[in-house]
Amino acid sequence: MADGNLDPLELHRNWWPETYDDLVLPLVLALYRARERQRHAAEAVMARHGLAPAEFDVLATLRRAPPPGELTPSDIQQAMFITSGGLTKVLRQLELRGLVVRSVAPADRRSKPVRLKPKAVHLIERAMAELMAELNVLVHAGLAEAEIGELTRLLGKLAGPR
Repeated sequence: MADGNLDPLELHRNWWPETYDDLVLPLVLALYRARERQRHAAEAVMARHGLAPAEFDVLATLRRAPPPGELTPSDIQQAMFITSGGLTKVLRQLELRGLVVRSVAPADRRSKPVRLKPKAVHLIERAMAELMAELNVLVHAGLAEAEIGELTRLLGKLAGPR
């Protein structure tokens, strides 16, 4: 084991056999490794555009909002699965960088919808285009078109209803 080539499946099978499952554990580890490859590629793109992952997610969530292109913090929080405290911090950072603007909703003065500024629209569009290009290469390098569709279908079943 000193060679650094530790196979987690083999180690688990040998040293924790009572929890080893020939079907589930290899699937879960493959999902984890695939997610890590995707995360690594995504974080590299975000870093090149000066964005933290949470900032990227907020900007992307706002970019895909229906007209007039603004969402309340509650809407953003639901779309992203982020805590309200975490979202408040990210929104403050994005405001300080001049990427978003918050207004007061006429119907409810407590609500402060968030909207992208024009420079944020250009930034997130460039970052998303680059990210999707890299993810396309990553996915198509490993899977045929039919396999992509089948894997998407199967993972959708595993993920359950939204």
